[in-house]
Amino acid sequence: MVLRMMISSQDIRETLGGIESLSGQVDRLSDDDDLFDKGLCSFGSVQLMLALEERFNIEFPDHLLNRTSFATIRAIRSTVTTIVEPVDA
Repeated sequence: MVLRMMISSQDIRETLGGIESLSGQVDRLSDDDDLFDKGLCSFGSVQLMLALEERFNIEFPDHLLNRTSFATIRAIRSTVTTIVEPVDA
């Protein structure tokens, strides 16, 4: 039996709440708002990556360390899901 971890937008929002540049506005963000337009900077994206790695016990591969992977809540959820539930080749 394979257990799948369901990653929700709320999981991502809770993690974003710990990022200083976004903490006051997380509840007002849609899943498709551009987080960089809302104040996420490169330092914040590194903080976010580390927080996600810790929360979900994952490690981001180099090819996913880009602005697109962290641009929106939906993109983050998709990226984390890809790492947690890799597609068999």
